Amino acid sequence: MEKSIDQLLKKSRLSVTESRVRILELFFSQPGALAHGDIEKKTGEKFDRVTVYRTLQVFLAKGIIHTIPTNDNSIRYALCREACEEGHHHDNHVHFVCNDCGSTTCLEEITIPVIKLPKGYASSQVEMIVSGTCRECKK
Repeated sequence: MEKSIDQLLKKSRLSVTESRVRILELFFSQPGALAHGDIEKKTGEKFDRVTVYRTLQVFLAKGIIHTIPTNDNSIRYALCREACEEGHHHDNHVHFVCNDCGSTTCLEEITIPVIKLPKGYASSQVEMIVSGTCRECKK
């Protein structure tokens, strides 16, 4: 996995640093989205809050991760699909938030329908959040 992380960083024209590698390892090892606080806890005392924040902002700008808003006005982060690139996110899929455990999952097989806006309007981003009970909590 470390080789693919190195390749991803190089493809995005980013230097391979310990913080970038460690944070990407977290994303690749998690089935769902991560909050900033989750990343801080899982990296331990190794990286401070500012390092984590800056790393996430660089990953967003380079099209490596995308944001998912939540009901409590916080933001979660998830890996982008390969179609995303610097300055152009193509994550037009539905996100599912579990009301019980709080997990956030990208449902990439379900795409957001095209929204036809009235004349004079232009969208820059469309987000669709579905909330309910995830598979794990439903068991």
